[in-house]
Amino acid sequence: MDNERNIRRTVLPNGLTILTEKMDHLRSVAMGMWIRAGSRHESAEMNGISHFVEHMVFKGTTSRSAQRIAREVDAIGGNLDAFTGKETVCFNIKVLDEHAPVALEVLSDLVLNPVFAADEIVRERGVILEEIKIDEDNPDYLVHEIFTQNFWKGHALGKPILGTRETVKRFERENLTDYYGERFLGGNMIFSAAGNIDHDSFVAQVTRRFEGLPSGESLTVDAPPKTAARIILKNKNSLEQVQLCLGVPSPPIQDSSRYVTLVLNTILGGGMSSRLFQTIREERGLAYSIYSDLNPYRDTGSLCVYAGTSSDKALQMIELVMEQFKRLKNETLPADELRRAKDQLRGNLLLSLESSTSRMSNLARQQMYFQYFFGMQEILDKVEEVTADQVMAMANKLFQQEAVAVTLLGRLDGLKLEREHLAC
Repeated sequence: MDNERNIRRTVLPNGLTILTEKMDHLRSVAMGMWIRAGSRHESAEMNGISHFVEHMVFKGTTSRSAQRIAREVDAIGGNLDAFTGKETVCFNIKVLDEHAPVALEVLSDLVLNPVFAADEIVRERGVILEEIKIDEDNPDYLVHEIFTQNFWKGHALGKPILGTRETVKRFERENLTDYYGERFLGGNMIFSAAGNIDHDSFVAQVTRRFEGLPSGESLTVDAPPKTAARIILKNKNSLEQVQLCLGVPSPPIQDSSRYVTLVLNTILGGGMSSRLFQTIREERGLAYSIYSDLNPYRDTGSLCVYAGTSSDKALQMIELVMEQFKRLKNETLPADELRRAKDQLRGNLLLSLESSTSRMSNLARQQMYFQYFFGMQEILDKVEEVTADQVMAMANKLFQQEAVAVTLLGRLDGLKLEREHLAC
């Protein structure tokens, strides 16, 4: 399918998509089973069930105990992992190429034959409740979570991936088996692999294991969620710093202007030479950590700025962020700064695809969102085409005073933040 990257695709009769990228120069193989459903596809009552099922799959199958799974993977020096996102769940493993058949056998067994034992559900419920506490004790995570819940208020995209104490305590075996039966369908799943691997042989092995998987898709397409530009001040005296998360709506992942947004984000807060880092950390010394990042989804997205500072400097820092928004809207971008941002993105993109794991993930995400595989040169050309005028136009589109949402978390000491502070 792609001569530059040696990508091939096969779709089984039940709808399961199998993707491979051959990388002859590696000794590793990374493979992952991707479910096209995440926390945003859950009902409010079932918030967190995708993550719960992700955990439970590792707790034993019809032929393997959790301990046997761990021993088999360790015996081949493998790295078995999983994660849940807003729009996907992934189970993945990385091994030496000579151990790929064993890795495929273990990964397939996990995905196809989980038992969801009642006693394991009780134990894992306790583990996830502790995981929620860990995250709530992490102020960096917590400020993002509060921001997200208020930015997409009332929509599943704003709900926590882990769920809440209340929802997690409610999950029983029937909930997990119902969810598994609805989501683990051929049309909802992508099996991707990258490394020193032969496509035809891999497809034959995957087909033997997955040809009995039920076909079909279960996801409905909802209207894009509306964003809310709320100002949230949450006092937490146990923190030494005030944590700031500030954001605006941004284009979805498939938007044709995504490369312009990438360049804009890089200039704003995408590295040590970015305007936010240089202004707020290097020139003013107001924060140790400050950055901006993009969170694109299928039908929406956000561009967020994060920083931590003391309470008496929080308003000053917000004003400085707004100044950078204004500059991007009103001042023509210098040619050397645009060149530097493009070169930074070029390096980041090329380095991000050096491992078999990153290639495996890239394959699955491109299939999921585009049904097309972009060659590296194609992506680099798109970045190169971005102009200073396009960056300015995007800044004017995104940075509107009435669209800016802010969450402050920490020892606020009576701090007041009004909409007029967000003029940009």
